[in-house]
Amino acid sequence: MFPLSVLDLVTVGTGRTATHALRTSVDIARLTESRGFHRYWVAEHHSMPGVASSSPAVILAHLAAHTTRIRLGSGGVMLPNHAPLAIAEQFGTLEALAPGRIDLGLGRAPGTDGATAAALRRTDRLHEGADDFPDQLAELIRFLDDDFPEAHPYHRIHAVPGPVQATSPGGVQSPNRPPIWLLGSSGFSAQLAGTLGLPFAFAHHFSAQNTIPALDLYRESFRPSAVLAAPYALIGVSALATDDEREARRQVRAAALNMVRLRTGRPGLVPSPEEAEAYQFSAMEADFVTSWSANVVHGTADEVRSGLNDLQKRTGADELMLTAHAHSGEIRLRSYELIADAYELPTT
Repeated sequence: MFPLSVLDLVTVGTGRTATHALRTSVDIARLTESRGFHRYWVAEHHSMPGVASSSPAVILAHLAAHTTRIRLGSGGVMLPNHAPLAIAEQFGTLEALAPGRIDLGLGRAPGTDGATAAALRRTDRLHEGADDFPDQLAELIRFLDDDFPEAHPYHRIHAVPGPVQATSPGGVQSPNRPPIWLLGSSGFSAQLAGTLGLPFAFAHHFSAQNTIPALDLYRESFRPSAVLAAPYALIGVSALATDDEREARRQVRAAALNMVRLRTGRPGLVPSPEEAEAYQFSAMEADFVTSWSANVVHGTADEVRSGLNDLQKRTGADELMLTAHAHSGEIRLRSYELIADAYELPTT
């Protein structure tokens, strides 16, 4: 049995608020922890009314207060949007709040449109952020490990909480440091993760055509490191289980309408299935819906289990990270419960 995990976009449906969505996240985290899911990640997105996950570190701190065992992390923090020192401080704080349970997943995309990315970064030279990703990553790792060389201008700057506290009189070294994951939807981060010997997470849920090439590149590029002796890759998968197949199709159609609006520059709240049923898709939109829905593993619990098993065998992924696209939190919660039952995961 391969590990199952959760990727949460903290989606907000029509007629709901961000408060509803965040309460659902707590409910899902508690449920999946009790059923033995391995980790729970929160994604960073901006300027999208239907996605309330613009501040992963804040949400993770809240989830840490409501869970005790499940690993929590970012899937991911978009590093070019932030100063590496700020990320080191945020995740050092999270590690102090939930020792040994925090993952730091990093991406190089903005997680939004260009105008919003420019507002976040206070610059319109966005390509520089992406191009500088390896240097930003190296700087972040230095802050997390507190090991800038003496000649470096940041040698006397320390991320707190962090290792520097152990060097102070009476200080005690924390045994944990958040492990870094690289996230990607193409070959760039796959190759970088392999070269650095880091675990890799691939966004199969929106770049399915690149999954196998990226995983192959990661494995071919992999060099053993102090972090990993062998490659370890997970893939993000859109998966939705319902009590009957028709309801799964209704929910996926609504999620597809949400994606149509997002891709055409009209982001909004996640529509209800009733709204999606009444919507008249153009021929081009209908083609997109068909293509997008084909990569969502959906149906009854048994159908979803079969689809997930086939996908894992086809890709060789070490772990599957499931994200449920649905209008209501109740549907999403029920989906994870059904999948846990289908895999006969224990109740603890």
